[in-house]
Amino acid sequence: MKTNLLFFLALLALIGCKQNIEPAVKKEVSKFVHDVNTGPKPWTSETFEPTEDDFTFAIISDLNGGERAGVYATAVQQLNMLDPTFVLSVGDLIDGGTEDKEQLAKEWDSFDDRTAKLNMPFFHLGGNHDLTNPTMREFWKNRFGPRYYHFVYEDVLFLMMDSEDYEEERMMEIYQARAKALKIIDGEIEGTYEESEYYHMPERSIGGMSQAQLDYFTDVLETNPNVKWTFVLMHKPLWMREDKKGLGPLEEVLADREYTVINGHFHSFSNQTRKGHSYTILGTTGGSQNPQDSMAFDHVSLVRMAKKPVITHLKMEGILNEQGNVPSGQ
Repeated sequence: MKTNLLFFLALLALIGCKQNIEPAVKKEVSKFVHDVNTGPKPWTSETFEPTEDDFTFAIISDLNGGERAGVYATAVQQLNMLDPTFVLSVGDLIDGGTEDKEQLAKEWDSFDDRTAKLNMPFFHLGGNHDLTNPTMREFWKNRFGPRYYHFVYEDVLFLMMDSEDYEEERMMEIYQARAKALKIIDGEIEGTYEESEYYHMPERSIGGMSQAQLDYFTDVLETNPNVKWTFVLMHKPLWMREDKKGLGPLEEVLADREYTVINGHFHSFSNQTRKGHSYTILGTTGGSQNPQDSMAFDHVSLVRMAKKPVITHLKMEGILNEQGNVPSGQ
């Protein structure tokens, strides 16, 4: 009798354990609940996007030359409100143009302190103000690493290019000619800017890149042949340069894939279709503007990467907080 009682108790315990480990059936809760059960409905559809299979990233444009105080700090707050996955840049992040390392450290500290207030990753890219001379190039290397690089996020390839990629001798020629042109502009020496050596250098407006950079990105593209999309970012429009130091040779490698090209430098927004693809020149995110140019405006760009990119350019003056104001840059 005692044996039977022990067996019965053991059986009850076993059944209880099985009941405890069996997962409870979770009742599915509808995402959309309403009480309009008959007749017409005051909405167009009850089919909602089932999952978030896309992501959004943002791009800022030129802060310099001639940065206007407070604009970028405001943009940082607005980007936090918009909450993209990450933020990219197209260069001219500091005033630069100097070989004074203390001054460079001060300018980069100022930029990085403001950028650190972003709630998401930020990807640096150099422009002519950031990479004016070999000293600045070395400063960049020690602080940020490579001047050109790539990364893949959610099967989307990003090529981050250096449009100031010259041999050191040529870089110094450009740097010295630029310094003289600035003295003409400031009235320190006589002359006309439009007649200066720097004004007529192709690198002033369209930049250049080395064979090493071309080889690097060619290899990147060959290694990543089946990505969903490719974004090509640079500061100056290398695609406007028609010799081997321009984007042309890389465009040949890009030809059989979906891609988008984005750059800054001109402080004036424009978009065109080239070789069947979108090429955009961004406006500014704090850089100087020509008041007579209707396309010179401060903005941030949002890219929602679904099957194809959906690009929206948001003028900063229209990104308002809950109180209906442009957020303070303080």
